[in-house]
Amino acid sequence: MTNPSTTIVALLRGVNVGGHNKLPMAHLREIAAGVGFTEARTYIQSGNLVASTPFEPESAGTVLADAIALATGLDVPVIVRTADQWSDLVATDPFPDAAERGRHVHVVFLPVPATEAVTSFDASSFAPEEIVVSGSEVALHVPDGLGRSKLVVAVNRIPDVAAGTTRNWNTVLRVAALLAVSGGSAA
Repeated sequence: MTNPSTTIVALLRGVNVGGHNKLPMAHLREIAAGVGFTEARTYIQSGNLVASTPFEPESAGTVLADAIALATGLDVPVIVRTADQWSDLVATDPFPDAAERGRHVHVVFLPVPATEAVTSFDASSFAPEEIVVSGSEVALHVPDGLGRSKLVVAVNRIPDVAAGTTRNWNTVLRVAALLAVSGGSAA
């Protein structure tokens, strides 16, 4: 355990999608509180939790995933970022000139740093779609939308990316706002 004031973002992969892995966010907040997370806030039903935790960020996701499994029987991967990591992502906005960024820019949060299979991916044949890989995040600019993107299909075939969870830029900014309210350092 560490300082109880460590603020994290926990991203659940694959909850409340198409009627599968149903997990109401109120129940998620209760589960988080039950294992010692405090000041838990959620944003929309896709599993975005901001909370303070007594656990090291590296183990907080496992603690939460185990608690979810115990309480619900769901096997839900949880990817964690610190408030500072989230703030850095927002500050370095991978596609600041993209039109309709909220809907056309998406970030895949990987459970581990991107491997060479991800960092060496050549997206040149997918233009005007674009990819930026930084650390454990894969940012995608898909001007025609996620559902029509050939780049997204190709990138999701990389096993490392398939293990991640995706959020659009609007969600990234809303979570940043939750961090600001909770006292995290995100802008």
